[in-house]
Amino acid sequence: MARPRPRSRHGRGGGASAGQILSIVALVAVLIVAGGGFLFMQMRANAVAKLDDELCPLDGPVSVTAVLLDVTDSISEITKVDLKRQFQRAVAAVEQGGLIEVYTLTDEEGKLTRTFRGCNPGDDKNADVWISNPKMIQTRWQEGFDRPLKEVEKRIGEGAEARRSPIMAGIQRIVIESFSDPKGEGKFKALYVASDMIEHTDAFSIYKSGPDVEAYENSTAQDRYRTPLDGIGVKFLVFQRETTKPTSGLPEFWLHWVQTNGGEFLGYERLAGLE
Repeated sequence: MARPRPRSRHGRGGGASAGQILSIVALVAVLIVAGGGFLFMQMRANAVAKLDDELCPLDGPVSVTAVLLDVTDSISEITKVDLKRQFQRAVAAVEQGGLIEVYTLTDEEGKLTRTFRGCNPGDDKNADVWISNPKMIQTRWQEGFDRPLKEVEKRIGEGAEARRSPIMAGIQRIVIESFSDPKGEGKFKALYVASDMIEHTDAFSIYKSGPDVEAYENSTAQDRYRTPLDGIGVKFLVFQRETTKPTSGLPEFWLHWVQTNGGEFLGYERLAGLE
């Protein structure tokens, strides 16, 4: 009788070979890495802030900056150059996600002209090449933020003669309309005021009384222009017009006005030009 053949270890009924097991392990590892990579990319994509029509994060800007330009009268050419440089610095200080608004003062009390409102969406330097299109991001920044603000800059100093200069009312309007948005609660807020700082209205006029704190407090202007400046830093960029004379006491007057309204005084800087 013939002897039965010994059964092979790798026969049809045997287990998987070592090579097959290694292949399966490698496949599982690849799937785990791919899945982890996908989740990582998804998390990075979700972390990118969604923007609204003004290029601001949907949950609100990370900071708010406002610039008030008093162009109710013309200024000298050298003053224009200096003011434009100061404007550039203010714009450059707006971080990604920060909102900036630019207003021009009119001679109508409380009426301003807004020439720009929008957030800095960030340029291609901050783009994540893995989840975004740097070229598209750069175009968005140029078209929606950089270029419009440069157009505003070009027009700085183009003013017409005005009967009044309601600076306090202009600041009040900006604070109530721009800085009081609930989305900006607790965020950094800065206001730049570029003007000769000669308040001139029916309620109070520095032309008539000078920068006299007592005269101001005894006028109807103190209650009329009361402004909640809490949490807001205010900086004055001051120029002298050809039609006005230097007025001593202006820095102290406006320091008092900012502080009595609860604001933080960031400085009173005289621009180049007439003295």
